[in-house]
Amino acid sequence: MSRRVLVVDDEPGIRGALGQLLEYEGYEVRTAVNAADALALVGSWRPHLVFLDVKMAGMDGLEALKRIRESDRSVTVVMISGHATIQTAVEATQLGAYDILEKPLDTDRILVTLRNALQHLALYEENSRLRESIESRYEIVGKSYPIRALIDRIDKVAATPARVLITGENGTGKELVARAIHRQSPRRDKPFVEVNCAAIPGELIESELFGHMRGSFTGAVADRAGKFEQAHGGTLFLDEVGDMSAATQAKVLRVLQDGVVTRIGGSKPISVDVRVLAATNKALDAEIAAGRFREDLYYRLNVVPIAVPPLRERREDIPLLVGHFLATVAARDGIAPRGITPDAVATLAALEWPGNVRELRNTIERLLILAPGPSITAADVERLAGRRPAEDGAGIGDLAACTTFEEFKAQAERGFLLVKLRGYDWNVSETARALDMPRSNLYKKIERYGLTREH
Repeated sequence: MSRRVLVVDDEPGIRGALGQLLEYEGYEVRTAVNAADALALVGSWRPHLVFLDVKMAGMDGLEALKRIRESDRSVTVVMISGHATIQTAVEATQLGAYDILEKPLDTDRILVTLRNALQHLALYEENSRLRESIESRYEIVGKSYPIRALIDRIDKVAATPARVLITGENGTGKELVARAIHRQSPRRDKPFVEVNCAAIPGELIESELFGHMRGSFTGAVADRAGKFEQAHGGTLFLDEVGDMSAATQAKVLRVLQDGVVTRIGGSKPISVDVRVLAATNKALDAEIAAGRFREDLYYRLNVVPIAVPPLRERREDIPLLVGHFLATVAARDGIAPRGITPDAVATLAALEWPGNVRELRNTIERLLILAPGPSITAADVERLAGRRPAEDGAGIGDLAACTTFEEFKAQAERGFLLVKLRGYDWNVSETARALDMPRSNLYKKIERYGLTREH
């Protein structure tokens, strides 16, 4: 791909000479006489690199640089000045200029600067692609009411410093919620550090969280910073916090209260600025009643609760999730992209997923690897998924067993309402609005059919 270079200078000689040199080197070149024309070209033509004069009539180069960086941070800008001062160079650098060249321009210096600037741009683009690839892995996919409500709560809490307790079954995507909160927070450019409290042996969890000094225990051959220190300025995600030992819970509580940690074997307190997000698949109120979790720590962590819905409560998201996983898993594992038939998607949507989104993702990976044809079919799903159909409301067998038409209608209505209530997270007002039904009528039908929310 030919790189696009914009030359902005009010001197015709500079524009002509620099433009000719760049075209000779194989770049696509356009020129502008002033900052206003340059800003218009940046918006419409989107150059990769801009050579920008500092002194121009009207808006000067430094103001133009500021506006270019505000509109498109990916553009690399090299300033040109006939009488550059240290102050000008510092100001240009602070505004985001890659380099500053003095007039008269030297051809060799221009070419070296150009090559280095475009290498810098290539690294920026590669980092952007990697970041997009990573973020796509942690994207929350879905348009159902429960997912829209979840995203709305994430949006509200992300910009605040509040601690969040994320609850939900295994495989529902609690880590995705934590990463989304961090990504949308003022701490997004600082570390996101994850600790799986269930995966680390009890004797090592304190060292993992708080760090240790050399010689403090067998195997401590060097000083080591803990996760709280590593997450300084950023976010610490305590996954499966319900599995943390009582002794560790007490120390975590102290850190949350005082904002300082002390490494194992150390005596010097270290101040840490960390936002703590925690997640669990356990009912912590039951753990508190059983004496396995500290009530005071629970209230410290549970400033804002977020419950992640299981897949059975947002079944209409399954087609979107299938498409997402087909693309991301194939790209990550280097597997040839596959299509999927509508019947196969319908079959996947009709299955039970006790392992939630994680199980669905693993099944898509299995289908990508083992399905024989160019497209995944319903027969492939039935043969390879290893799952049984879901039992949502009244199944076909239930309806066929009805002895009268009135019984059939009642069973069908019960099943229909149950599916819709689940889809809207049992929000009766939202469900009634979607069904164009008076809310009082829906309440009567819920009572008539004995519909209750599953726990």
